[in-house]
Amino acid sequence: MLNKIKEDIRSIRERDPAARGTIEIIATYSGLHAVWMYRIAHFFYKKKLFFVARLISQFARFLTGIEIHPGATIGKGLLIDHGSGVVIGETAEIGDNCLLYQGVTLGGTGKEHGKRHPTLGNNVMVGSGAKILGPFKVGDNAKIAANAVVLEEVPPNSTAVGVPAKIVRQDGKRTCDLDQIHIPDPVAMELNKFKLRIDELEKQVNDLKK
Repeated sequence: MLNKIKEDIRSIRERDPAARGTIEIIATYSGLHAVWMYRIAHFFYKKKLFFVARLISQFARFLTGIEIHPGATIGKGLLIDHGSGVVIGETAEIGDNCLLYQGVTLGGTGKEHGKRHPTLGNNVMVGSGAKILGPFKVGDNAKIAANAVVLEEVPPNSTAVGVPAKIVRQDGKRTCDLDQIHIPDPVAMELNKFKLRIDELEKQVNDLKK
């Protein structure tokens, strides 16, 4: 745990240009405080002291605005920048040297049991407000754009953008142009399905009346 704590500080010093020194980082970085308290809570979680673990995690949430379930698995060097509103679910897994901005959710869809939250590889960057929902993997060195909603696996060395997210770059090459005007609206698509079904039922009712 001590080595991971040192790596957490190093990660901030190397990647945050606003960090001016170790003392400032330790005293003022809420993302760092949340990760440290998670590591303590995770220790108790592994000892099956679930109530103690949840108390610590909820206290951390109260202090920092960051909610990390003690059952999550987090590698070394995680940087939660700004941090407010970050949510990390119970079965989420985060590799080494990842970067999460404010408002990020690593969550489930509410349909699965067991493994239901995403797995992030090493060196993954997740932009502010992005939502990664489901038990799939985001590969090493991937980038998730701000406010993206990711619902399926993201390959290594790629960039995902949009709602729902699409891969727009992989291994340094553009894979597609993201059309910001003609992006499919999943809500409208579902409503159209309902409308077609209603039209079909109305036709059946009219045929019965005849």
